[in-house]
Amino acid sequence: MLYDQLTGALEALLFAAGEPISVADIATLMQLDKPQVWSLLGNLQAAYEQENRGLMLREVAGGYQLVTKPVHYNLITSLSKSRTVKLTNAALETLAIIAFKQPVTRAEMEGIRGVKVDGVVNTLLDLGLIEEAGRKKAPGNPLLYGTTDKFLQVFGMNSLEDLPRVELEQALEAPEKPEQQLLDMPE
Repeated sequence: MLYDQLTGALEALLFAAGEPISVADIATLMQLDKPQVWSLLGNLQAAYEQENRGLMLREVAGGYQLVTKPVHYNLITSLSKSRTVKLTNAALETLAIIAFKQPVTRAEMEGIRGVKVDGVVNTLLDLGLIEEAGRKKAPGNPLLYGTTDKFLQVFGMNSLEDLPRVELEQALEAPEKPEQQLLDMPE
């Protein structure tokens, strides 16, 4: 009986938070030990795995969060009246550079992309996907940028270790410039 009440309390906590909560924070808030929290999370996970449930428990950004099941995507999006933010190719390219090279300066991003990134960086900052991560010890002490927990949450990752890794052989085989690839294609 007490175990069911604690599972209900955990469910209420995760629902009210809306954002991922770490096991350590759950343990502190519920005044439990971490093994007890892991047990409750397992119990809640099993309950949500039933087909008739609309929610699921997701491990993301170093914590746990209640989210809707993907099968209900169309229903949920029809409810939403808010505008969906779509990232431009330039924003996605810049975000990828930041994610893989962080901490990185604007000048380093521009060196990789070959164009100014001021507007794109400001947009990513406004969306909360990146943040200032200090200053580089170099002339002018330029700002460094890195990704945020919101970035992990939006892209469904638990940590930056979940980013795909490019094998060295693949990187060496890829053309240095995209134009080269187009020129080398058979007609």
